[in-house]
Amino acid sequence: MHDFATKVLWAYIILLLVGGLIGFFKAKSKVSLITSAVFAAILILTAVPGILDSSLRGKLANIIMAILLVVFAVRLTKTKKFMPSGLMLVVTIAALALRNLFKG
Repeated sequence: MHDFATKVLWAYIILLLVGGLIGFFKAKSKVSLITSAVFAAILILTAVPGILDSSLRGKLANIIMAILLVVFAVRLTKTKKFMPSGLMLVVTIAALALRNLFKG
């Protein structure tokens, strides 16, 4: 993965974890915390060189982020509230686009 794409992925992982923590502390949502931690852990595996094959890393990161895109869209549709699902939907779209536009 290109250096910029990797930085974008790490920033996304951090935002994902922070979002899960905020959901836990504000709404006492254990599901939010666990879900964000699991998806972040998988994304970390794709961000660290040497753990997975390089071609698999990029594809898996895109798949996980696409799944999260659907999850956040569904949550936004159900709650009709921009925060937090709408914000994470926008962040996910931006991160996915940036990673793929600027990869090597």
